[in-house]
Parts: sequence; structure tokens; C-alpha cells
Amino acid sequence: MKQITLGPTGITVPQNAFGALPIQRVSKDDAVPILRRAYEGGMRLFDTARAYTDSEEKLGAAFEGMRHKIYITSKTQAKTPEAFRRDLETTLRSLRTDYLDVYQFHCADRCFAPDDGTGMYEAMLEAKKQGKVRHIGITAHKLGVAQTCAESGLYETLQFPFSYLSSQKEVELVKTCKEKNVGFIAMKALAGGLINNSRAAMAYMLQFDNVLPIWGIQRMEELEQWLRFMDDEPKMDDDIAAFIEKERRELSGDFCRGCGYCMPCPQGIMINQCARMSLMLRRAPSAGWLSEDMQAEMRKIENCIECGACMSKCPYELNTPELLKKNYEDYKQVLAGRVKVQ
Repeated sequence: MKQITLGPTGITVPQNAFGALPIQRVSKDDAVPILRRAYEGGMRLFDTARAYTDSEEKLGAAFEGMRHKIYITSKTQAKTPEAFRRDLETTLRSLRTDYLDVYQFHCADRCFAPDDGTGMYEAMLEAKKQGKVRHIGITAHKLGVAQTCAESGLYETLQFPFSYLSSQKEVELVKTCKEKNVGFIAMKALAGGLINNSRAAMAYMLQFDNVLPIWGIQRMEELEQWLRFMDDEPKMDDDIAAFIEKERRELSGDFCRGCGYCMPCPQGIMINQCARMSLMLRRAPSAGWLSEDMQAEMRKIENCIECGACMSKCPYELNTPELLKKNYEDYKQVLAGRVKVQ
């Protein structure tokens, strides 16, 4: 597997890393073997966050005593220096370590900078001076924020959604990071579950020599898919290129990635599932999507008051009420049998 270096950090790892958000959904007894198998299989960078409930604790349990053999990146959603320091201490304690290889401002809605009045960048510099943080990173979902961060000269890494469904604007962001020597960490490399061809997903990523994908992994069988590429790198051949082009045509336009940042809904709508139901029915067929419980969830869309709260929080700036309505109409067609799910 090709090795890449994250910008100026000196962190050099296989272009195949572990995204630890999903392991919060499994028990520690299940998570620890998955994490250790990832290391045995060649993965060396593990990305987590304070917001991922007990994900940090599971990494700490898996890698205690071998901290020097791996790289750990984590994140804080703190908005004050005091909360930043509390998050950092909790993260270090949970991970059973005294430092982070990269600490990232999580889902930032602005480019934190020195003397901006927040004290956040100064808090990060203080942590770096203390040796608790080795490199400074930031994650964003809004392209404008990400572009500003990439060009600022303040951040050693940028984490941003990137997959073969990304637009040319996102590709330009990757190029900017390369020009500015900013390490690019690709989150949502499977577009929130819409991409289900791991070989095509990896082949696309391997075209970029400054992009490190972090695959969200929850099950051992998922992990094994990515580990097989350590010795069998997929190439962007004509067949894969044609497949990706077909996928782009099918999934063009605005779609919900299921990130959940719009939640909670004041009307109790499960937005992160309901706003992408049409795509999930086609791409991840499951009887569960048509269960009585899910039908009840979809009916809640009728109660949408279009308050705009979801739109104001959507990092992709989607018209969420319209997406909900469209998905509900499609869903009713499926239930009525007028549309077949492939």
C-alpha cells in the first residue's frame, strides 16, 4: 500500500486509515479486536473525537502499551478555551495517553485564528507547547470554511468530506491543500453509506497523493474489505472509471449524507434517515426501511413546520424540508407498490 505524509506533520502512513466513529455503536468486547486487527493488518492512523461517545475509551483499551506504534487524531467541538482544556484532558485520559498526534477543531463553522477574540487558537498553541498536542488540525463541512483554513497557514491538517461523488470544487480544495502543504484527511469517503463499492472508492482515493481516507468501520467483515487493499491496490482502470461515472449520474444533485448535524428536529423527525430514504431504498435495500416503525417515522414528515432549524445547521446547506417532502412522496409510492425497489 502506498505511503503518504500528512502535510508538514511528518506523519507517514499507508493511504488506508481507520475512522472510529462507528465503533461507538458496538461493545468494547467487539471494538477492541477490530481495532487490534486493523493494526495487525497494517493500518497506522486512527481518527476519533470527543463527540463519539466512548470511541476514545475503546481506542485506549485496544492500544494501551503500544501507543508509540500508532498515530491517534482526535477532535473537540469546544467553543471556549475552558471547554477546550476540559475536552483535551478527558480525551487524553480516555485514550490512556499523554499526547495526541493531531488535535482538530471539530466541525468548525469558522477558521479559528490568533487574536480573533475566541482564544481558541491560543488554547491549541498552549496545548502544543505543553506537549499534549503535536500537530494542529481542523475539520469542516462547509467548503468556504475549509478553503479559508487551507489557505490560512494555521493548520497542518484539514479534514473534509471527500469521495468519488465529490464535485470539482472539492477536488480543487484537495489541490489547494497540496499547494499549501496541508495534510488532507478524507471523511465520509463512502458518502454516508451511499457508496457501496469499496474497490472503486479506494481506487479513486489512490489517485491523490496527499489524501488520507479514514474509513468508518464498525464490523470485522467491513475492516477486512479495506485490509485486503494493503496488498492488492485497486487501479483506476476503464471499468472502475465507467462505474464511477454511472454512480455520479445516478446520485447527481443535492443529497443528504446522514451526518445528523441537523438533529434534533423540534417535530421529532428522524431527518438523517428520512431525508435520504429514496437513495437508501435503492442502494441499501432492507426490509427494515419498510417496517411499521420506519413507516411511522416517515409519517412524521407530515408534521414538518418548515421552521428552518435543520437548514441552518446543515453543513451542506441543503433545503432539508424539500428533501423530506420529496423522500416522503417517493416512499409512499414504494409502499403502494407503484415503484419497485431494486
